[in-house]
Amino acid sequence: MRFKYPTYLMLIALLALVALPVLAGRGDDANRKSKNGKTAGTIDEVEVTVEYGRPNVKDREIWGALVPYGKVWRTGADEATAITFGADVLVEGQALAAGTYGLFTIPGESEWTFIFNNVAEQWGAFDYSDAEDALRVDVTPQASEHVEAMDFAIEGSSVVLRWEKLAVGFSVAAAE
Repeated sequence: MRFKYPTYLMLIALLALVALPVLAGRGDDANRKSKNGKTAGTIDEVEVTVEYGRPNVKDREIWGALVPYGKVWRTGADEATAITFGADVLVEGQALAAGTYGLFTIPGESEWTFIFNNVAEQWGAFDYSDAEDALRVDVTPQASEHVEAMDFAIEGSSVVLRWEKLAVGFSVAAAE
């Protein structure tokens, strides 16, 4: 079978239109209620990037209600939050190899667990499997000023999640 030049170009254009959303990571957020967020910076000479959905509080009860205590949470909206480390690191003193991970949490009233899962690209936590966990660390949440749209920040040697009236983070250092 022989392709005509215009047919060939149309096929390439169609393939490009199908492939581009897949290559775009979290994708266009123009029609999303929870906009995409991205935080990038350097901790101890290691590049750290967090990509996430930014849900809003919107006068809702968040902790223990919208986000239940004791259950795995995607740590944001829509796709699971992804975190990338450009080199091997220590998270809360525990070794984690360079790479991209799904960043999940198990919120609690007095303690949270951050989970670094080997499956970075997944929708929500619907297909989350603890068999794919690379690391889990426990941390203590802190009271904070109100933040309407969930946000991650790199603050000194920590990655910190802020939402509603809560801040919770974990320390990062370059592995030796």
